[in-house]
Amino acid sequence: MNYQKRVLNWLTACFSMEICRDVTERNHRFLEEALELVQSTGCTASEAHQLVDYVFGRPPGEPFQEIGGVKVTLSALCSSIDQDEDLAAEAELTRISAPAVMEKIRARQAAKPKHSPLPERTARPASSPPAQQKNATT
Repeated sequence: MNYQKRVLNWLTACFSMEICRDVTERNHRFLEEALELVQSTGCTASEAHQLVDYVFGRPPGEPFQEIGGVKVTLSALCSSIDQDEDLAAEAELTRISAPAVMEKIRARQAAKPKHSPLPERTARPASSPPAQQKNATT
């Protein structure tokens, strides 16, 4: 069975079909993992924000082509940091398939804010400037 099918089997074992089919939720989790990867290899928040502005300043692409681009660039990144993407993927699927880990994942999903891109309730990151308060007279 191919990797995508095994991940789908894990997803349906861990979550309701509603969560499995929720494209917005899948988008948020994919973006979170992609950001964690690039952060782990030295990308700064400033660089990530610049890229967000660049990408969202252009028309949306076609999912099929963008999936290809994600796979190509992931393979290129893995090669540049001497990591085996297939080995890493198999290790992660094994890790998250452990019953205790699946329970933690389910609990985190149940506790997360509804319709939020954030995976949990979080305080404002230290690097974020506080929201500017408006003068009471304006």
